[in-house]
Amino acid sequence: MNILDVLTTMAKTGRLGPVFIGADWNDVTAALGEPWDIGTMSRRREWPRLFAYGDLELSVCRCRKVSLICVQTWRDVIDFPPSLAGGTDTFPAELGHTDVVAALDTTGCSWEPYAPLTFGDQRTLLVTPSRATFTFAIPEGEDPVLHVMGLPGDGHDCSAQAAAGRGHRAGAGSHGPDERQVAHHG
Repeated sequence: MNILDVLTTMAKTGRLGPVFIGADWNDVTAALGEPWDIGTMSRRREWPRLFAYGDLELSVCRCRKVSLICVQTWRDVIDFPPSLAGGTDTFPAELGHTDVVAALDTTGCSWEPYAPLTFGDQRTLLVTPSRATFTFAIPEGEDPVLHVMGLPGDGHDCSAQAAAGRGHRAGAGSHGPDERQVAHHG
């Protein structure tokens, strides 16, 4: 298996083994072991936290769900948990735009340019329907090189759930069914 197989599978399915948006963190660590704890994503709060398995980075929310997935591809070598990449744990980096587009086309992943993240020395492709992004750096005078691949979050917000729970416990009144659904899934 090569790294383009890994990335296009992620883009097509929205997952990589036990790793997907909304995955329970206990299930991920049971399958992959303990990750590197890179730290908090906010100076003011302990959660969400960023964890890494080599160049596979996962943001995990307070309720211990995977909320964002990125694969850093800008380094010289891309490190992956071998169990997620067909037994291989390192791959060469420097993935060109032409190679990535060809791999997406070969696997039947439809894609389009993504204008909000395309500017200056950066170009981004959006894979539909998974909404995976492939962001390329464009070195001066060179072809675009893949910098990062990511799967977007689903809008889950633990703080909204916690606030709704605190308000309800504090006697703020009862919520109708629609409000509860928004508070638990918003």
